[in-house]
Order: sequence, then C-alpha cells, then structure tokens
Amino acid sequence: MKYYILFGPPGAGKGTQAAALAEKYRLRHISTGALLRKEISAGSELGLKAKALIEAGSLVPDEVVEGMIESEFDSVKDVDGFLLDGFPRTLAQAEALDGILSRKGEEVTATLSIMIPDEIIFERIAHRAAIEGRADDADPDTIRNRIDTYHRQTEPLVDYYRKAGKYREADGTGSIEEVRERIFSLMEKV
Repeated sequence: MKYYILFGPPGAGKGTQAAALAEKYRLRHISTGALLRKEISAGSELGLKAKALIEAGSLVPDEVVEGMIESEFDSVKDVDGFLLDGFPRTLAQAEALDGILSRKGEEVTATLSIMIPDEIIFERIAHRAAIEGRADDADPDTIRNRIDTYHRQTEPLVDYYRKAGKYREADGTGSIEEVRERIFSLMEKV
C-alpha cells in the first residue's frame, strides 16, 4: 500500500490537485478538512467542537484527527494507496502517523508539497470563500492566523520528511493544469 502526504499552505490547491492524483493513481483522498466538515454538518459533538476551533483558525486536537485517519485506513479497500491532505500538520502528528503505519508494517511513501507565496494564499482563499461559501475562508484575521499556524507548525515537517528522503516540492503558481503536471512529474519519480 502507498501512503502519500500532500502539503502546502491553505489555498495552495491541495484539494483541487488531490482529486486528480487520487483518480490517476487509484488513491483514497483523505482530507481532514472534509472529514471535519462532515462532522460539523452532522452536528455531532465532535463537529460542534471542531467548528468553534476552525472558525477561530485553530487546529482540532491530534487524537481526534489521528483516530479519524486510522479509521479510514482500516475501512477503505480496493485502492492502491492513500493521499493525506491536511494531515500531518505538526511534528507530533507526523510521529503519530509513523506509529499508525508502523503497526501496519507500512511507512510514508512520499510527501508532495505545493508551495505558493503568502500573498497568493490570500487571493486564493478569498476567491474560494466567494465560490464555496466557506465561512472559515472569509475573515482576513482568520486567514492570517491559518497562514501563521502553517508556517509555525507545519513547515518544520519539510525538514522531517526531507531528512527521511521522502520530500518532493512543486511550484504551486500558474494554472491548475500546470501545477498538476508538475505534481504528476514528481509522482513518476517516486
């Protein structure tokens, strides 16, 4: 089984690119954001807690996210692998993922990072908020907090996966198709 991680700041196009990657390489796309939005939509206790945290630009507790991820690994069959989007976001989560996979006799195959400058992040998130009606994308202070959280907590994972020889980076500027071709090119080298 293959286990890929898709990195990038908010608005980098991870969700857009993940769908194409999942289809082309027979991967199950696991978006922690989508899993959480499903819980929020269902109005579950987890969903209500997650909603308050997300609207403030904060992260949901690790053990909740890790449990959802492991459940997906255990329940999904008939794929060649998984594409994680939005997890891990911290070193602690990366270590927890390593533990989950190790118990299965597996490991992370590769990390694919879509990189874009902060100013483009703001443009893309504002555009997404208008199109998708996502309240978590509408407030500039929330967007700034999400970008700062990404730089502070998630960017250290670049070194973590680079040292493991599992890090690949794509320029996320340009058209959707241009970025997709860059990512497909990275996948062919894994």
